[in-house]
Amino acid sequence: MFLSNPRFKNRKVQYACIQDSTPTPYHNTTMVSPSIIMIFLIFFFIINIVNSAFNIPKSDMDLVEFPLNLEYFEAEYFLFGSMGKGLDSIQPDLAAGGPPPVGAKQANLSAVVKDIITQFAYQEVGHLRAIKKRVKGFPRPLLNLTSKSFATVMDAAFGKPLSPSFDPYANDINYLISCYVIPYVGLTGYVGANPKLQGPDSRQLVAGLLAVESGQDAVTRALLYERANEKVAPYAVTVAQFTDKISQLRNKLGNDGVKDEGLKVPIKLGAEKKVEGNVLAGDEDSVGYGRTPQEILRIVYGTGSERTPGGFYPKGGNGAIAKGFLTKTNI
Repeated sequence: MFLSNPRFKNRKVQYACIQDSTPTPYHNTTMVSPSIIMIFLIFFFIINIVNSAFNIPKSDMDLVEFPLNLEYFEAEYFLFGSMGKGLDSIQPDLAAGGPPPVGAKQANLSAVVKDIITQFAYQEVGHLRAIKKRVKGFPRPLLNLTSKSFATVMDAAFGKPLSPSFDPYANDINYLISCYVIPYVGLTGYVGANPKLQGPDSRQLVAGLLAVESGQDAVTRALLYERANEKVAPYAVTVAQFTDKISQLRNKLGNDGVKDEGLKVPIKLGAEKKVEGNVLAGDEDSVGYGRTPQEILRIVYGTGSERTPGGFYPKGGNGAIAKGFLTKTNI
């Protein structure tokens, strides 16, 4: 296989001259033993095996890589929220030299919620590593995780400034509501990407990531659902109303119909049109919603445009897909 490769045809040392001591035009050149050639061939054989351990088609690479933008967000937000430190302390190589997040800090969490978010955090570290095992990936984008960034989302969701400004790091309820803001968006991205992927390794990876992301979303929604009718202090607004406003905002920004639902819905939108409770979001057949990269960028930028960065991603996302929507002035 290798000796027929054009790269080997013009070698001055030919295997034939090694086997035959008859003088040849190359007789005076340095001879290479058969064992060295065999080692050389085995080395290239091993390299080929390693590189094909995960066979991600070129057509899939950008779609597999794109979710890193959301996984970076979740990893940093969960790590800081639970432990007060991020990727640069836990596994700096995964950040790949990207700028540290702005404004992230430890949240004031109860022991139970802190434990859950810590588990989420380490799961997200694993997700970053899993994706980067299969594709080259890209550095962590600049993330704005300040309280003000989340407060801006809440103000937009309610159509007016909340007073006082929403602080995601203040307590369990606020932090869990803030966790409702972005991670579910990544989940819908995996649902949307899966049918577009060509390779079985790509689909297996996305299915595996989706399984855990869905679990995280279910846990978050269940914790909030338990308190759905409680008012979020100091606002005269219930937890369920917060989730409904956030979902409406995401539908508006995504600009592609209803793909988001709060913890309580009109009975006509509930499972089988039988219930108002909506602990898990799904379509009329209770199947998860999918979103395109464009929809996701419109939402996480908070601008309604995949071409206009902002919000949690002041300089936009990284990777070929996100960068492809940005003008030179935005990069």
